[in-house]
Amino acid sequence: MLSVFLIHLDWKELLMGHEEWSFILEIILRTMIMFLAIIIGLRILGKRGVKQLSIFELVVIIGLGSAAGDPMFNKDVGIISSLMVFVVIILLYSIVTFFIGKSKRFEKLVEGKSICLIRDGEFSINNFQKENLGSDEFFAELRLKGVSQLGQVEMAIEESSGEISVFFFENQSVKYGLPIMPDSLDHPLKNLNKEGHYSCTFCGHTEHKKAGTAGKCPDCGKEEWVASSNKKRVT
Repeated sequence: MLSVFLIHLDWKELLMGHEEWSFILEIILRTMIMFLAIIIGLRILGKRGVKQLSIFELVVIIGLGSAAGDPMFNKDVGIISSLMVFVVIILLYSIVTFFIGKSKRFEKLVEGKSICLIRDGEFSINNFQKENLGSDEFFAELRLKGVSQLGQVEMAIEESSGEISVFFFENQSVKYGLPIMPDSLDHPLKNLNKEGHYSCTFCGHTEHKKAGTAGKCPDCGKEEWVASSNKKRVT
C-alpha cells in the first residue's frame, strides 16, 4: 500500500510546489542578492548590531532577516520591495541611534537598563523577580564564569544586552554563601542536624544557625535552607 502511494505521489509538487524546475536558478540568484544586501546592511549598522544585541537591535536584525528571507524563494515578492524595506529599517535604526545618543531617558526606554541581581553574596530579590530569570538558567550563567557559591560574588549585574557581568570578592574576603552546583538545592532542610552556616534556597541569605528548627528567612520569609559553602574560586 505504501509503495502504491509513493508511485502516485506528485514528486514535483512535493519538492517544488507550483514552481518550475527552472526557478531553482532564480532562487540562487535571489539568495545571492539578498545575502549581499544583509552583509551591506550589517556593515552599515556597525559591529554593535551583531555582537551584543539589545531588544531594539534584535528587532532590527529580525526585520532585516524577514525582509531578506521571503524574496529568496518566493516569486511573488520582488527584490526591489525588499531592498526598500532594508533602506527603511536602516534609516529608522540610524534615527533611533541618534536620539539614544542624545537622551539617557530615551536610551533606557528603548534599550532598558542594567539591573543588579546579586549584591554581597545574596540575591537582590526585587530585581531578580522583575527579570523573571529561572534559577537554573541563572546559576548556569554563573557557573560558566567560575562561580560555585554566591559568597564569591560581590555583585552580579544583568546588562541591557542580557549579558551577566560578575564582580568577585578577593579570595580572602569570600564569605559563606548559597552553593549553586548541580543538585546542591535538591534536598532543602527545615530541621538542622548540626550547627553551621546555612543559606536560604530562595534568596541566598546566609547565617550561622544552631541545630534544631531552621525557622524563617528574615529577608524573604521562606523556610527552606541548605548548608552553605565557603569554597574559594579556582582561577
